[in-house]
Amino acid sequence: MNFKKSISLLFVLMMLTMGLIGCSSSTSAGEEKTFKIGHIRPEATGTDKDVQWFAEQIAEKTGDKVKFDIYPASQLGDYSVVQERVSMGDVEMQLAPVGPSLNKNMGITYMPYLVTNWEDALKYYGPDSEIAKAVDEMLQEENIKLLATYPKYFGGIALKEKPDNPADMSQKNIKIRVPGTKVFELTAKELGYSATPLPFAEAFTAMQTGIVDGVIGSGAEGYYANFRDLANYYLPLNDHFEMWYMYISNDTWKSLSAEEQEIFQNTAKELAEKRFASAEQETKDYEQKLRDEGIEVIEYTDEELENFAKQVRDNVWPELKKEYGEELFNRVTEGVQ
Repeated sequence: MNFKKSISLLFVLMMLTMGLIGCSSSTSAGEEKTFKIGHIRPEATGTDKDVQWFAEQIAEKTGDKVKFDIYPASQLGDYSVVQERVSMGDVEMQLAPVGPSLNKNMGITYMPYLVTNWEDALKYYGPDSEIAKAVDEMLQEENIKLLATYPKYFGGIALKEKPDNPADMSQKNIKIRVPGTKVFELTAKELGYSATPLPFAEAFTAMQTGIVDGVIGSGAEGYYANFRDLANYYLPLNDHFEMWYMYISNDTWKSLSAEEQEIFQNTAKELAEKRFASAEQETKDYEQKLRDEGIEVIEYTDEELENFAKQVRDNVWPELKKEYGEELFNRVTEGVQ
């Protein structure tokens, strides 16, 4: 166990001891159970509706033996914190991105330009993909079981000011907020921007006060939800594919009967299939919502998008290969041209 993980787990244990967070009561198969499930989008959004659907299906199929209390909009904490709470069994489930706080290799899920279209997204990010298998293995090390992959969107950049040439990757002298992972920092710089690592919670204020001029790390849906009052331009660069994961504490999983486990697994699989069928259209819908808010969505040709992909793959991928190790890197990028 590395030092960062030891400190993180010690912190959660201290919170448990002090009574600042509650510990889930243990249950045996056959007993009625109420689980906490968190996600990071506001109520009534597509993700919230999907979680509600999942909860309703589980309750119906188990004869109300398993029910859920749903906590939207990060009410249980930042998704990385909740991931640790799921690891400890304090929260039973979450639907969210995976955080690299305990394992930096989780950052490979944001591999820039691993895919550039929805057909390839299913191949390289779907339930049978090497990334899904790698995430499952890394989550198992944190006492977490992966139930399903949940595709969101292709990423881009939201800006207050328009670059002179949005397709030019030379230095633009535009500062943008990047998540605290090497993936986004290197990608932003390669695309010609000045990268400023900041926590997501500080991104809105930083953009509002002029500390940064824009943000990277999300897509049309995320920018509409969080930055539509600040952004004037959206650049759909397809710089990364945003995949979220539905997972459950291993302790909770073991508390389920074999029949209940099968219900959970099958329902999560159905949710993933529904999501893959709707995600592409949702992205188009949110790009239109941005336009309706007066935000200009920059149009790129296929050739321009391919130029972005080629330059980032040529210059950023070698650095990420060092960051995540040759074995994992080769595993998830095998077959990508």
